[in-house]
Amino acid sequence: MNFKDFDTTIEDLISATCNVATNIESILLTESLGRVLARDIVAKENSPAHLTSEMDGYAFRYKDQEKGLLKLCDRLPAGSDLSTKVDEGTCVKTFTGSLMSEGSDTLIPIENVEVNNDEVKIITPVKQGFAIRAIGENYKENEVLIKKGTTIGYAQIGVMAELGEVNVAVFEKPRIAVLATGSEILEIGEPKISPAKIRSSNHVTLQALMMQHGASVSRLPIVKDEKEEIKKSITNALKNHDIIITTGGVSVGDFDFVKEIIKGLEPEYIVDGAFVKPGRHIKIVKVGQKFIFALPGFPYSSTVMACVYVLPLLRAMQGKEPKSKYIEARLLEDYPKRSKFTEFTACNLKIIDGQFCVDLEGKRLGSSAILTNMLDNAALLRIEKDTCNLKKGEKVRILPIDFKFFG
Repeated sequence: MNFKDFDTTIEDLISATCNVATNIESILLTESLGRVLARDIVAKENSPAHLTSEMDGYAFRYKDQEKGLLKLCDRLPAGSDLSTKVDEGTCVKTFTGSLMSEGSDTLIPIENVEVNNDEVKIITPVKQGFAIRAIGENYKENEVLIKKGTTIGYAQIGVMAELGEVNVAVFEKPRIAVLATGSEILEIGEPKISPAKIRSSNHVTLQALMMQHGASVSRLPIVKDEKEEIKKSITNALKNHDIIITTGGVSVGDFDFVKEIIKGLEPEYIVDGAFVKPGRHIKIVKVGQKFIFALPGFPYSSTVMACVYVLPLLRAMQGKEPKSKYIEARLLEDYPKRSKFTEFTACNLKIIDGQFCVDLEGKRLGSSAILTNMLDNAALLRIEKDTCNLKKGEKVRILPIDFKFFG
């Protein structure tokens, strides 16, 4: 398929052409931080299952408060089973977290009474039901507490521990290989001895981005513009990875071999060029049950294309909604559209007077190599291909990336 003249979204393409498998594994709860939950977590019982004291005090019958004086008949430390029944005119000393004794319906704090041997004198009365945690206050039996598809954080781990979960079902991390190609690029730490050489950031940027979104990532050694070596690296990576991401080699240059290599794999084309800027030479194919994303070589371009095209698939493979979550924001300055394509432009997303707003202050104009435009809580301003110049105050579509208000 060729989508150069077909304006659609990658989420729609994934839904229409990709039957994405999601694999599940069971891991220890204590090792589940950052993983994606593969089943709903449901409460097996009410919490608390019994009326429970909120503080230290005395459990008694509220209607006996008018007597003004109660007889202390027992003490009930936290963790003890239900003790002496509370009868007329009696009370049980009760501690934070203790079960309320049978017959009692109210707790009076220690500071509200005076105690003399086994006599408890009420100094400051309380309302009926005071300081008692109701049955099911925390959660009810059969209540869904954490939904499938949730990324597990500290709170989710704490709740599951409270429920007695030892192991948790999570989606397996998608296995991704990242391959940067080009005779001009250098590995991390490799000395730059010629101005014709470039320190590669593509492969480490994409590795970090994919890991940040739940993948297990292999950063492959950089391969120079040698067709057989690139082919060997891609075919080897296909053996034990779900997704291969390449950068470089997809344009129309004499040494752009990646597109030829992909064609030789007899793939199913999902995207063969797109009407977008940056990244219009992008190719997405399926080889068997594996995916190859051939991205441009410029750092900004490859990063934007990964956000727009790869992340939806990554979400789908982890049981999540693949669609990107765009928000509406107010444009704080005029924006002259720069091309005939659908554009993705780095912008500054902020909240002003409770409203999402964007501007381009500090964002540099130039080629698709300017990766620094992705710094400082950058988001992507999406301008559709048929849009003319945008004016200050207009509502625009924004794709948040690492915006701090979204966690």
